[in-house]
Amino acid sequence: MSTPKRGLGRGLGALIPTEAPDGSPSPDRPSDMFFSKSGTPTGGKDGADDAGLLPVPGARFAHLDPATIVPNPRQPRTVFDEDALAELVGSVKEIGVLQPIVVRPNPAGEGYELIMGERRLRASREAGLDAIPAIIRDTDDTEMLRDALVENLHRSELNPLEEAAAYQQLIDDFGLTHDQLAQRISRSRPQISNTLRLLKLPPLVQRRVAAGVLSAGHARALLGLTDGAAMEHLAQRIVAEGLSVRGTEEAVTLGVKAPEPKRGKVRAGGRSGALDDLASRLGDTLDTRVKVQLGKARGRVTIEFATVEDLNRIVAIIDPKDPGLFQK
Repeated sequence: MSTPKRGLGRGLGALIPTEAPDGSPSPDRPSDMFFSKSGTPTGGKDGADDAGLLPVPGARFAHLDPATIVPNPRQPRTVFDEDALAELVGSVKEIGVLQPIVVRPNPAGEGYELIMGERRLRASREAGLDAIPAIIRDTDDTEMLRDALVENLHRSELNPLEEAAAYQQLIDDFGLTHDQLAQRISRSRPQISNTLRLLKLPPLVQRRVAAGVLSAGHARALLGLTDGAAMEHLAQRIVAEGLSVRGTEEAVTLGVKAPEPKRGKVRAGGRSGALDDLASRLGDTLDTRVKVQLGKARGRVTIEFATVEDLNRIVAIIDPKDPGLFQK
């Protein structure tokens, strides 16, 4: 089975305080908000401001083995669209599970019983994940859980994708409309709808939004393009050239097409499509800006990092066995 991927946002999981009921740190709460394809942590601060979150009565967050979860015997849906499920499986393999399922301790024995998230559970099993994010509910009061999570959504500081995933899960699992959600958290309906649109971005662009490399404004501007490859290409330009949101909007208005990779001889000291393409691929893998230069006698690869923690993140991607800098 594959290494568990925790996705680019934790959805409602980001709204569960990190402290256990006794005040101690919860061992089940992840500290990183997204992982790379290999499962290696790729940095970023914890999305939720735990000091401002209210306790969620009868709920805790954990990563559970899908094999320990039994289906809900009262699941009203018995037929699942195979094409839609296959698409979800592909998404789970690529970026992980964005929205935690909701379970309760199995009243009939060991493990857990599913309450919400049948499609996510099935897709995770087909994708071969060892663990998936879950909210463990110890109470039967669904309205209490929903109200506590909505209240925490108003208090928390999430990255744009965590916020979008949380909106989508409240809508899917608790039947809230865009208008109801907007009223409950004092935001406009268009703001809710525009945030939800971020979930339509290609995985590469989502990773950059989650890492803070691209702003939500950049991301919304990219959604003006219809082609995923064109979105990825413009996202690379935003990072490499430092395009503003206004500049991105103008580029979208003019139209952007993903260029064909250029092949051929590269001259020392000069730029080429091949070198730029290589730098972009390396930057995507490391989630940072990378420059590749070719000189007459030797070349140079420049990898940028922001902090010591960011440097250690990059080192872990390049060589998971390396201890990094100032690590115990």
